[in-house]
Amino acid sequence: NGKHRSIPRTSGRDQKKLMDDHFLFDKPVSPLLTCAGMARDWPDARGIWHNNDKTFLIWIDEEDHTRVISMEKGGNMKQVFERFCCGLKEVERLIKERGWEFMWNKHLGYVLTCPSNLGTGLYAGVHVKLPKLSKDPRFPKILENLRLQKRSTGGVDTAAVADMYISNLDRMGRSEVELVQNVIDGVNYLVNCEKKREKGQDIKVPPLLPQFGRK
Repeated sequence: NGKHRSIPRTSGRDQKKLMDDHFLFDKPVSPLLTCAGMARDWPDARGIWHNNDKTFLIWIDEEDHTRVISMEKGGNMKQVFERFCCGLKEVERLIKERGWEFMWNKHLGYVLTCPSNLGTGLYAGVHVKLPKLSKDPRFPKILENLRLQKRSTGGVDTAAVADMYISNLDRMGRSEVELVQNVIDGVNYLVNCEKKREKGQDIKVPPLLPQFGRK
């Protein structure tokens, strides 16, 4: 039931629409990425696949050889994760039928292009607006203790401000389910802090999560 799209064969209008809606990746311009050769031979061998609702996508040769994405508007992260798991199993089944498999190592977990993604390779991100909390000097410490990270909606080289993506900081050492649950719990905590700051109430820096703390 999916609809195939590949970058060289789409019209300029289709490409712009997909990029504006954050479904299609663009040619990398950041020195961090171009120096690594990500724009080499662009756009040969690049492409995407998405379902009709554009809630499940597969990026080919953007940063990694394959990037599997589940996304939707709203706060139902459980549904997003379930779709991700079901879709990923189907992708894995199809590539195994052709004699291939994802690169996996017992010690490192899944092996991806960026070393920071070793382990699960899972990035569970939530788009949130925290205008009050983001200006609080304790905000970085709160994120650190919740084992979360912030990322700008504008790209890798732009600073994260009030409008940002919050995601799991860790990729290794915990299961995918644990990492997703940590993001859900952490974002709920951040939203509650934002509501308190809107009312002029004080907030507390949570203790470092014990399951992620050093022994």
